[in-house]
Amino acid sequence: MSNDAALLEAPTGSAIAEYVRADRPYSSSRRVFLRHRAPIRGFAHTITVSSIVRRALIRARVDSGRTGAHLFRHTLAVDLLRNGATLDEIGEVLGHRSANTTPLFAKVDLMTLRTIALPWPGGAR
Repeated sequence: MSNDAALLEAPTGSAIAEYVRADRPYSSSRRVFLRHRAPIRGFAHTITVSSIVRRALIRARVDSGRTGAHLFRHTLAVDLLRNGATLDEIGEVLGHRSANTTPLFAKVDLMTLRTIALPWPGGAR
């Protein structure tokens, strides 16, 4: 997990790179995604991306307990965990200041866990 280039799937990374090179409006902002109306700059509030994602999920009829941009952070954390990343590595990718935050994002998939769990000594009670 130490290679940052491996954090994005190739098609996703390529699509973002192409957007920045060819389709992103000119702006001195270092943010990747910008307002599409003047003034062209980064979003004024951090909740803006979550609002956009929430509306897109509703339009796509995605039924999820989580809505907004945090859905992507939770999905990434679980995917990294399933692919062998440690909680420390996941916390670094997500930019967590506290190691106690990461387990909240990297929820364990109980169905997957059941397939690898050892039987309880003496059987279930």
